[in-house]
Amino acid sequence: MHRLAHSGGSAALLQWLAARLGGWTGVVDAEGTAGPELAVRGATELQARGVRSAVLHGESSAALLFALDENRALAAVLDLPHHPGASALLADAAAALALVLRAEEAERREERAELAESRAREAVLHLLMNGRLSTAHQIAEALCPSLPEPMRMYVVECRAGERGEVARVCEELTGCRAWIVRCPVYVRHLLVLVPANLAAASGEHDPLAEALVGAARDRAVGVSGQLRLREAPAAYTQAFHALAVARGRAARYARFGPGPELELVAHTAGTGWAEALLTPLHTYEPRRPQDPGAQELRATAHAWLNFSSHATRLLKIHRNTLATRLRLVESLLGTDLARLPEQAALSLALRLTPGGSGAAARACGPADLDGVLRHPDLAAWARAHLAPLTGRDAPPGARETVRTWLRHDAHLVPAAAALGISVPGTRKRLTRIETLLERSLLQSPSARHDLWLAHRAEELAGFTA
Repeated sequence: MHRLAHSGGSAALLQWLAARLGGWTGVVDAEGTAGPELAVRGATELQARGVRSAVLHGESSAALLFALDENRALAAVLDLPHHPGASALLADAAAALALVLRAEEAERREERAELAESRAREAVLHLLMNGRLSTAHQIAEALCPSLPEPMRMYVVECRAGERGEVARVCEELTGCRAWIVRCPVYVRHLLVLVPANLAAASGEHDPLAEALVGAARDRAVGVSGQLRLREAPAAYTQAFHALAVARGRAARYARFGPGPELELVAHTAGTGWAEALLTPLHTYEPRRPQDPGAQELRATAHAWLNFSSHATRLLKIHRNTLATRLRLVESLLGTDLARLPEQAALSLALRLTPGGSGAAARACGPADLDGVLRHPDLAAWARAHLAPLTGRDAPPGARETVRTWLRHDAHLVPAAAALGISVPGTRKRLTRIETLLERSLLQSPSARHDLWLAHRAEELAGFTA
């Protein structure tokens, strides 16, 4: 019985008892748990009389009951006459079964607690990504440790079943000061917010990343720059782009290289335009209380722009719900999100207004996106952003490949047809360009929006490669 309890738990033990005694065995209580009527009636009598064991006879069978705790009993319903050793066997089994049931319940409570903590950490991540820092801090304080400020974000790619082990290693290496959350979108990714003073301050050497990839060579790590918590969306994007570079390196980790981020460059010129563009979304009032409000629609749009169809995993909604919300966003903003230029404009506007409505002053500035992209800072950013495509290390046709891909709304099939090569050939070209640009192109969040904006800014500046 002890061997069965350890190997198969309560179910295996009950099955063995039933086979050994030639009758029904199970756990019953006085509340009417499913089971033979005689066993349930016996459990009621057991509880009413306050005794530890009882035998209840029927017409041709008997129910033998032994208390497991205050509410439950081990019951066996056996044909008469039953085996004379049945009572002794059930009495011995009750002690083992009571321990096994308590252990299984403790394990289930632990699993529920782990699930609750995982979802709470995921909720903190959502809050950070949507600029709700105060609420994120409140929840994180209850979970421990505190959210690091400033920080670097690490995106660790590992086998799907290894995220728990990687999290444990991160805790050990950082003295439990890193804030760790499982990525809600990619089952192989773990997100780690590390206090800036624990990460290497400069250079390519990163002891934490080296330790993580050293434990298993199929892992890869992307590391963001040093940023404030309010810049968590940018930190994630940086780390994700660095991960795309890390996969192709022998060291299997990489720091985010080129910068600065577009939203930092465009802040002065584009904040007023972004606020004006998003006003219909920020002022939207749902007709019914159960309908999504402005913040939910904004979060939906942001998630879809970053993760495409995978946004359903992040938002925990059905794909039909996602499609309905996106159609509502399109109608409010008068845009067509099937087109890459419209996606790029909305992506930039959302990044320039991280707190949503009222987050930035409606200052004077360009009235349209082209006006924003004509700003000298944006023109300089565009030239620097696209320079690797025509640099010494660029593969032949890199610039034309990217331009054609963007012209076809970042879809591989029509881009491959326009280039006159196969789809796998186009994918291989873009994969090589990912390493060149140090940006992810084929996997979301992709740099396609920034690349389109850079090409447009370059056209408006009258500069071509």
